[in-house]
Formats: sequence, C-alpha cells, structure tokens
Amino acid sequence: MRVVLQRVKRCSVEIDQKEKKSIRNGLLVLLGIEESDTREDVAWLVKKIVNMRIFSDEEGKMNLSVEDINGELMVISQFTLFASTKKGNRPSYIRSAKPEVAIPLYESFLSELRSQTALHVEEGKFGSDMQLMIHNDGPVTIIIDSKDKQ
Repeated sequence: MRVVLQRVKRCSVEIDQKEKKSIRNGLLVLLGIEESDTREDVAWLVKKIVNMRIFSDEEGKMNLSVEDINGELMVISQFTLFASTKKGNRPSYIRSAKPEVAIPLYESFLSELRSQTALHVEEGKFGSDMQLMIHNDGPVTIIIDSKDKQ
C-alpha cells in the first residue's frame, strides 16, 4: 500500500462532474493499493499517517501531526501510484490491485482512519472520474509505502 500525503490549506474533489467534497487545513491522502496488500498494511499506514509530524509548531518546525492541529483529511484512491514505467512510454498497472481486492481494502482504510481519529474525513469515490483542486501548503509532499517499514 502506498500513499502520497500532501499538506494542504484546502482541497476539494468533484466526483462524476456533480458531487463535491472539500477539506481545509489538513492532509490529502492519495492511496494506491497493490495485489499483495493486507489489513496489516492498512493498520500500519493509518497509524503512520495520523501521527506523521509535518505541520509547523510555534517555532516554524515541522513538529505537529494532523491531529495536533485538529486538521481534516481527504482520501482519494489512486491506482496509478503503482505504475511501472520500466518498459516503453505507456505505464503498466499490473501491480495495482483489481477492484475485488482494492475496494474492501479501501473501505477498510477509511474505516480504520475514522476509528483512529475523531478528525473530519472526506473521501472520493473508488473508480470514479474525479477532479481535484489542491492548494498545497509548503509544499509538503511525503510518500509512504507499507512495504518499506524498516
């Protein structure tokens, strides 16, 4: 399981050209799921995200978590995070989980995130056409892969 975390001042998503959701002052979580991922990956990654200290304290040092600042979270599924670009110019997504594996893990991720924090959590819609409007803060962008725990 791989995420790209972006610290944002605000972020909104338009889903299928109609539904719109937004957050302010928090984290955009782009979530990629691969075939070998399990619920253990979900639990580890959620804990890491909730406790990641990437927000500035009074001294301007990145020393606070999204919980410390009472931030918000937006989770967007993104199978392209497992693109392989080794051969040719057309990426391969062979490592990305198929919907029958990915959807339950995506839902588990959202459920675990909501149970680990009282913060406001918004979400995209798995497999939908989505447009994101992102106002990065910093910018601060962190990549975390659950297979790189050591």
